[in-house]
Amino acid sequence: MIGPRRIPAVPFGVARHPARRLSPSHLALALGLAGAGVVAASGLAGLVVGGHPPAAVGREVFANVAGPVRAVFYTVTAVTVAAVGALFARRVRNWERGGAERRDTSRATAGRRLRRFWLGVSMGTVAEDRAAGVMHSLLYFPFLVLFAVTVVLEVDHQLPERFKFLTGDVYRGYSLVGDVAGVAFLAGVLWAIARRWGRPPFRLRTKTRPEDAAVLGTFLAVGVSGHLAEAMRIALDGRPAFERWSVVGYPLSSLFDGLGEGALANVHQATWTAHVVAFLAFLVLLPETKLRHMVTSPLNLYLSPRDRPRGAMRPMPDLATTDLERFGAGVVEDLTWKQLLDTDACTVCGRCTEVCPAQMTGKPLDPREIVLKVGQVMAESAAGTSGPVAPIVGHEPELTVRAPDLFARITPEELWACTSCRACDEVCPVDIEILDKILDMRRYLTLMESEFPAELGRSFRSLENSGNPWGMSQSDRGSWTDALPEGVPVVDGSSPLDHEYLYWVGCAGSFDDRNKKVTVATATLMHRAGLDFAILGPRERCTGDPARRSGNEYLFQMLAGENVETLNGLGVRKVVTQCPHCFNTLANEYPQLGGHYEVVHHSQLLSELISSGRLDVGGARLDERVTYHDACFLGRHNGVYEAPRRVLGSLKGIEIVEMGRSRADGLCCGAGGARFWMEEHTGKKIGVERAEEAVATGARRVATACPFCAVMIDDGVKETGRDDVVVQDIAVHLLEAMDRESGRGAEVARP
Repeated sequence: MIGPRRIPAVPFGVARHPARRLSPSHLALALGLAGAGVVAASGLAGLVVGGHPPAAVGREVFANVAGPVRAVFYTVTAVTVAAVGALFARRVRNWERGGAERRDTSRATAGRRLRRFWLGVSMGTVAEDRAAGVMHSLLYFPFLVLFAVTVVLEVDHQLPERFKFLTGDVYRGYSLVGDVAGVAFLAGVLWAIARRWGRPPFRLRTKTRPEDAAVLGTFLAVGVSGHLAEAMRIALDGRPAFERWSVVGYPLSSLFDGLGEGALANVHQATWTAHVVAFLAFLVLLPETKLRHMVTSPLNLYLSPRDRPRGAMRPMPDLATTDLERFGAGVVEDLTWKQLLDTDACTVCGRCTEVCPAQMTGKPLDPREIVLKVGQVMAESAAGTSGPVAPIVGHEPELTVRAPDLFARITPEELWACTSCRACDEVCPVDIEILDKILDMRRYLTLMESEFPAELGRSFRSLENSGNPWGMSQSDRGSWTDALPEGVPVVDGSSPLDHEYLYWVGCAGSFDDRNKKVTVATATLMHRAGLDFAILGPRERCTGDPARRSGNEYLFQMLAGENVETLNGLGVRKVVTQCPHCFNTLANEYPQLGGHYEVVHHSQLLSELISSGRLDVGGARLDERVTYHDACFLGRHNGVYEAPRRVLGSLKGIEIVEMGRSRADGLCCGAGGARFWMEEHTGKKIGVERAEEAVATGARRVATACPFCAVMIDDGVKETGRDDVVVQDIAVHLLEAMDRESGRGAEVARP
C-alpha cells in the first residue's frame, strides 16, 4: 500500500475559510481609499491657503497651470490612487484563496522580519548580482528621492506663508537634490533598456514581454518630461540666477531663449501635462504588471522568516487518523496564502533558472516556470466577482486556464526532475519558497494520484517491507562492525541508552559497500578520540527522507514514527550521523513528530574533536591537492560549510582548492529529492556536470561529506575517464592521513 486510498477531490471554488471581519484585501482597499482621501484633502487645502506669491528665492507651485486644470489634476489623481487600491485588493483576494499558514509577527520573529525587510528595501538581496544591483539601485533610490521631492513640494504648498520652508538656501539645495536624482533615475532607465534589449542574459531574453517596454517607456517618460517641464518653468520665469542650482533644468532652459512668452507658456503646459499623465500611467501599471513587485517583494521578504527550519518540509497531520480528504497541492486552494503571495512577489529575474542543476543539464524543470505557472493558474482562475487578474508576465492566449488545476500548466516530469537542492530558494532575491511548492505537488501526485516514476515504486516497497530503500535485511545493518577490532556496542532496547552519543549510521553507511568504508573510518576516528558511542544496529530504520521528498508522507510518517518511538524509549539525547539527509531529517523534521535530539553531523564532531585536541592530528599529512564538494542538505539546508573544510585544513601538506561553484553557490550532485533512486533519462547527468567541475580544479582527490554525493561524483569522475581521481568522504581522507603518519596502513581508506 503506497498511501491512503484516493478520495474524491473537494469541488473547485468551495470556500474553506470562515468570513473574516477585516481581511488583507479589505486592508489593501482601505489603504487605497485613504491615499485617495489624502490627495483630495491636499487639493482642497491648496485652495484654502494657496495663492501666495513666491519668495525671492523659491518657486510658485502650479505656475502657469489654470485653476480648473488643478482641480482636474487632484480629482483624477485621487480616483487613480483609489483604483490602484482596488486593483491591489483584487490581487490580495486571490492570495486569500490559499490555506492557512502562520507567519505571525511576535517578539521572537519581529527582529528577523525587519532585517529581511530592510535587506529588501535597501537593495541588499538584489545587489547579490552586482550588475542588476547597481541598475536597480539607480532606478529605485532616485525614484524614492523624486517622490520625496514631490511630497515635500506639496507639503510646502499647503502651509501658510509664515511656515513655508522652500526658500533661500533650502530651495537651492532642494533643486540640486531633485535634479541629481532625476539624472540618476534616467541613467538607471537607460541601463535597464540596454540590458533587456541590447545583449541581455538568456534568463532575461526568454521572458521579455510588451509590458517590459510599457514599464520602462513610462519610466523614461516620467524622467524626461520632468526635466523638460522644469526647464520650461525656469525659462518662463526669466531664468533667475538662483535657479542655477537646478543643474539640469537651468542649462536646458537656455535652449528655449528664442521662444516668445506665449509659446513658452504653451510648451510648459504640454510638458507638465505629459509628466502628470506619465505618473498616472505608472500608478495604473503598478498593480497590473510585474512592477507590482515594488510592493509585493518587500512584503514577501518581511514575511519570509518562519517557525520551521529551512531544511524541514511543511508538516502534515497524522495521515492514519486525520479527517482530511486531500493531501498535497493539486489545485490553487491547496497551496497556502503565503505560497500564492510568492507568485505575485516574483520579479521574473531568472536567477533560480540560472542555478538549477536540472535546468542546466537539460531537464524539463525550470524553477521560475513553476512560479510563473502557479501564478498564471491562480490569476486566470480567480473566482468571485473580482474576475481574473493579470498573470505575472502577461496573458498568453494559447495557454488560457479556466480552472484552478495546477497540473493544467505544470507537468509531473518537471516536478520529478527536482533534486531538492534548494539552490533556487537560496538565490531568490525576494525569498520565494519554490521548493515547498514542488514538494507539495509531489505529495499530491504520490498520495492522491499514485503517479510517480516506476523506480520509486520499488524503493517504496523496500522501505515499507525492509526498512531501507536497498531492500536489504535489517539483520545486516551492523555487519560493517566486523571490520573494527574494537567493535561497537549495539543497543538492544532493554534499558535506556547509557552512552554519550548514538551513532546513526544511515542506510547508505550500513548497506552500500563504498559507504561502509566511511562508516568504519568515522567509527575508528571516534574510538581514537575516546568518544563513548553506540549504534542501534537492526533497530535502526531509514529516517524516511527519500519517502518524504518523493511525496510519500504516509510512508515517511510510518518510518519516522517507529524511529521516534525507539529513540524516545531509549532516552536518546545526542545523535551523530555522517549522512546529511539523516542529519536534516533527525534535526529538523523529527521534532514535528515529537522527536527532539541534539544532532551533529560527523564533520562538525570531527572538527570539534580536532580543535579540542581529543583527536590528535599533529602528524597527519596529506601532500595532495584536494577539492571539497558541498552537500546540499548539509550546506544550503543547514548552513554547515566550514566544519568539513576545517577538518581537511587540519592536515599538513594539503592544498585545498575550491570549485567554481562552492558553499551556498555549490552545484548539486543530483542525488537529492529521492533522485538517487531514479534514473536520469533526459539530458546530461548532474553528477557528471559536477565531476567535471571537480576535475577541472586539478585536484587528485575530491572530498565529500555525504554518502550519496560520494557515489554520484565518484560515478561522474569515472565517466570522465579520470580513474586516477579519488572521491571519498572527509573521514576517509583524514584517517588515511593519520595512518600514513603512524605507519598503521590505510587499506580502509582506499576507494
